[in-house]
Amino acid sequence: MVKYVLKRLGLAVIILLGVSILIYMLAMLMPADYIDRQTAAALQNGSMTQEDVQHLKELYGLADKSFTGIIKSYASWLGNVAKGDFGFSFLYGAPVTEVIGQYMWISFILAFLSYFLEIIIAIPLGIKSAVKQYGVYDYSVTVLAMMGISLPSFFLSALMMNVFSIKLGWFPLQGLTSATIIFEEGDWLGIFLDKAWHLVLPLTVCILLGVGGTMRYTRTNMLEVLNSDYIRTARAKGLSEHTVVYKHAFRNTLIPIVTTVAGMIPGLFGGMMILESVFSIPGIGMMAYRATTQGDIPFIMGYNMFLSVLSVLGILISDLLYVVVDPRVKLK
Repeated sequence: MVKYVLKRLGLAVIILLGVSILIYMLAMLMPADYIDRQTAAALQNGSMTQEDVQHLKELYGLADKSFTGIIKSYASWLGNVAKGDFGFSFLYGAPVTEVIGQYMWISFILAFLSYFLEIIIAIPLGIKSAVKQYGVYDYSVTVLAMMGISLPSFFLSALMMNVFSIKLGWFPLQGLTSATIIFEEGDWLGIFLDKAWHLVLPLTVCILLGVGGTMRYTRTNMLEVLNSDYIRTARAKGLSEHTVVYKHAFRNTLIPIVTTVAGMIPGLFGGMMILESVFSIPGIGMMAYRATTQGDIPFIMGYNMFLSVLSVLGILISDLLYVVVDPRVKLK
């Protein structure tokens, strides 16, 4: 086990190195960098010259975008990363690690709650849909799941905001706190309830978009297991349907479901760019979207490497969980 983990960690270092090279080159080759976007208006009204812009690019390390210049710049960035320094965000005026650490927890709370509710809703729906295959329940749940999968997040978000915020006025439209409510110092309960009320719509959208995929995945794997020979043998022995479904079939269905852990961990901390932007939630996803559109290369690199590390760890954890779920799996 230890040897396997060390081997995978060594491979992860190589993968992360390759990912960092690719992301850095793509970020540096963007049509317009941070300085271009910030000085566009000044160039048009004549308050700045092209020489002034070039001088700023030299200060920010964005002047030389030739292949040699990018390699030198990447080597400098990699050397700083080896010392634990991911750079200083151009847009937010703070160290990249500090910005990520400050904003990722809002995204984590939203993603964790949505994943938790999604799992406890989708898996039972998928199991029951597989057991009642081609029945009214199966068709109804499948149609609703396909609708959830097909709807774009920005469309469903706008629809929910229009109905429940603008027309009915039940929930706040955007943001994380109410601008019209002044809380007394130490009123933590009031602040908590206010933020929780703001997260109802975003959380609902996350659940509606995620339940369909998880439900269909569970249903497909459950049907495959239910058609296995050992399930027919268990039924032939006279075991109750509840025992056959939940003790024998569902346990083996968990094996492929465990692979979803690999994709969940980056999503927990990585935020949701479109959803957070639509609802104006100051999470790490919204911060990353703003930084990407503004060409903030230090933050782009820090954020994407953060997600890359989480992805590698998620895959490693899912491999280790295979041993827990299926004792037949041996790690070598």
